[in-house]
Amino acid sequence: MILALVGNQNCGKTTLFNQMTGSNQHVGNFPGVTVDQKIGDVRDVKGCSVVDLPGIYSLRPYTNEEIVTRDFILNERPDGILNIVDATNIERNLYLTLQLMEMHVPMVLALNMMDEVRGNGGTIDIRKMSEALGIPVIPISAIKNEGITELTHAMVEVAQKKIYPKITDFCEPGPVHRCIHAVSHLIEDHAENMRISARFAGTKLIEGDMDIIERLKLNQNELELMEHSIVEMEHERGLDRNAALAEMRYDFIEKVCEQSVVKCHESKEHIRSLKIDSILTHKYLAIPLFLLIMLTIFWLTFGVVGSFLSDLLAAGIDSVTQMADAGLQAYGINPVVRSLVIDGIFAGVGSVLSFLPLIVVLFFFLSILEDTGYMARVAFVMDKLLRKIGLSGRSFVPMLIGFGCSVPAIMASRTLSSERDRRMTILLTPFMSCSAKIPIYAVFAAAFFEKYQALVMIGLYVFGMLVGIICAIILEHTVYRGNPVPFVMELPNYRFPSAKSVLLLMWEKAKDFIQKAFTIIFAATVIIWFLQTFDLRLNVVTDSANSLLALIGKGIAPIFRPLGFEDWRVSTALITGFTAKEAVVSTMSILLGTSMENLSAALAGVFTPLTAISFLVFTLLYTPCVAAIAAIRREMNSSLKAAGVAFLQCVVAWIAAFLVYQVLHFIL
Repeated sequence: MILALVGNQNCGKTTLFNQMTGSNQHVGNFPGVTVDQKIGDVRDVKGCSVVDLPGIYSLRPYTNEEIVTRDFILNERPDGILNIVDATNIERNLYLTLQLMEMHVPMVLALNMMDEVRGNGGTIDIRKMSEALGIPVIPISAIKNEGITELTHAMVEVAQKKIYPKITDFCEPGPVHRCIHAVSHLIEDHAENMRISARFAGTKLIEGDMDIIERLKLNQNELELMEHSIVEMEHERGLDRNAALAEMRYDFIEKVCEQSVVKCHESKEHIRSLKIDSILTHKYLAIPLFLLIMLTIFWLTFGVVGSFLSDLLAAGIDSVTQMADAGLQAYGINPVVRSLVIDGIFAGVGSVLSFLPLIVVLFFFLSILEDTGYMARVAFVMDKLLRKIGLSGRSFVPMLIGFGCSVPAIMASRTLSSERDRRMTILLTPFMSCSAKIPIYAVFAAAFFEKYQALVMIGLYVFGMLVGIICAIILEHTVYRGNPVPFVMELPNYRFPSAKSVLLLMWEKAKDFIQKAFTIIFAATVIIWFLQTFDLRLNVVTDSANSLLALIGKGIAPIFRPLGFEDWRVSTALITGFTAKEAVVSTMSILLGTSMENLSAALAGVFTPLTAISFLVFTLLYTPCVAAIAAIRREMNSSLKAAGVAFLQCVVAWIAAFLVYQVLHFIL
């Protein structure tokens, strides 16, 4: 049995999904967090799964999320729909409920956040609402795990017994009523062949859903009859077709709420949110405050908490490496094998693992910002700025995710309704510095800018955004001309972050980092060790400058001479960065023949502070990892375009690093 979980954004849908399934899904408090369908087995119910569909406000085919949700219900034909609504904002939420009821699928309504309704002096007569809507209504509080068992049992019963909504006609006799019934009757046979509700298909045709029109395969005569009925309704009603349907639904919702809802006072959460927003979304203070908050997070991560934990872990890894080395020497193992284990695996993987605390601490703070609802405000504030470069505030969400990892960020661009906006966002997202580059920044900042590590970090992030803005302006006036789509966004109330959600995100990031360290980076370090250890005749070299790796590195090193660094070891490290950006640090550690503890000192022999800045700028902007390029290829459905993006990033990175190096060289 398959159940579809459907609801507006920020109504607690993903929280309910977690409670029902016990799965480790991350809960975010800003629109766009659910991009793909997430599926999980319902706890305590054998053979029953629930699919968490994207958060939407209606079933009009306007955004990709609406299309995904509608198509899942039409094509996959779930056994039931679990519609969750925010009880504190019930009128707006019920608009989607009525559209779902028209689909004539077994359905249960979950009234979420009932604890907030009661706490603010409101009540809902569940029995009267259930009778008025013709479907079971269950009060719950997803975040407090209240009513979830009753909801699950009700949903399973409705799905098993095929209990359909009793009411699908929401309007009084009149022009709209006649039009819907005329169109529904006209396409009844077609809808039956498609195995969808004639009422739902009829309203979709009135709304102008071209996909449904194509699926029904109507002939020209039927289309003309349908259009005649719609035009007649518009003339009699004095409203266009979409406005007439919307008014019909809201009139019905108003009657339902009059019978069953006692509205609550303005909630404490909303009053508190307004007071906070008067500062955090202030016309002049919003962006400086955002930068200050991010600077504080970077300072705590790289200058206080994270750096301390990272140094502690690095010391532990070095101790384990020394013990392993002593053990292998005592055992008398072959020197080549010992070199593989110590100089290859331990030096490569160990150097990357030492940065795990930085990743975890950074995402601890970012998760708190996300869960409180602050990130939604940032997207709102950024909308005005992004419009100046041809994008809307909605594009900020994928870009924000890009600071964590480019792969899910590129996939999150599916939430954008405009193909133009989506492609521009995909091209610009890699300029947002992903967390995989943190080890590179941390090593170089500690080696050359010890007193200004936090400033260097935020400077790199801001510089990446500035370069992205410049590229966006160029794209807007060349390849992607046009205007961004309107940006409508709900600002959720500020809420205290969920400890479970924060810990889950930290665990997910740690798990991903560790998996990458022992798969991609492990393989890369072994390959680097092999190429560094042997020459063309596969003889063990005494000097790595005579190795296979040096041969490759020396071949491309001249490209980087204008940037201030042409050491073959540096160019080689950049090549391994194509597999995973963390591999740049592990490769440098291997090639310089030093431990993580002494890497900073070893880098001082290869770089100067000026060339270190140039190198950091290049690593900030050059092509993302192979996984991100694969995601771009999948989203743009073109290997050529994906390769073009990778090449473009490298060109932009080279130009930016060249300009930075030459300007600073001239000034200093």
